[in-house]
Amino acid sequence: MNNANDLAGARVMVIDDSNTIRRSAEIFLLKAGCEVILAEDGFDALAKIADHQPEVIFVDIMMPRLDGYQTCALIKKNPRLREIPVIMLSSKDGLFDRARGRLVGSDEYLTKPFTKDTLLEAVRRHRPQSV
Repeated sequence: MNNANDLAGARVMVIDDSNTIRRSAEIFLLKAGCEVILAEDGFDALAKIADHQPEVIFVDIMMPRLDGYQTCALIKKNPRLREIPVIMLSSKDGLFDRARGRLVGSDEYLTKPFTKDTLLEAVRRHRPQSV
C-alpha cells in the first residue's frame, strides 16, 4: 500500500508560526502528491479550514495568539470539523505535552524536527480511507 501515489490528492493543513517548518512540511507533502494548505497560526487556520476542508491537520503547539492546544480544542468542538484528525507538532517530547494534547482531542503527537517519512506516515494513518 505504500506506493508513491497513495497520498495523491490528500488535503493536508499545516499550522505553524515557523516559516521553516511550514516550508519543509509543504515540500514533503507536495512531493507525495498532497494538496497543502498553510496557516501561520490558529486564527489563520480557523479562517481557512471551512473553505479548504482538510483531511488531516498538523498543528504546532507553541504559537502566538492562539496556541496549538487552543486551536485543536476549537476544531474538535465544532461539529462540522471534529472528525478531522489533528496531529500536534512540538519540539518538546514531554509526557505532559502529550497528555495535554490528548485532553484537547488531538489524534497524534509528532516531535519536531520531523522527517519526511514520519510526516507522510502520519497522513497515511489518519487520512480517511473512503477516498
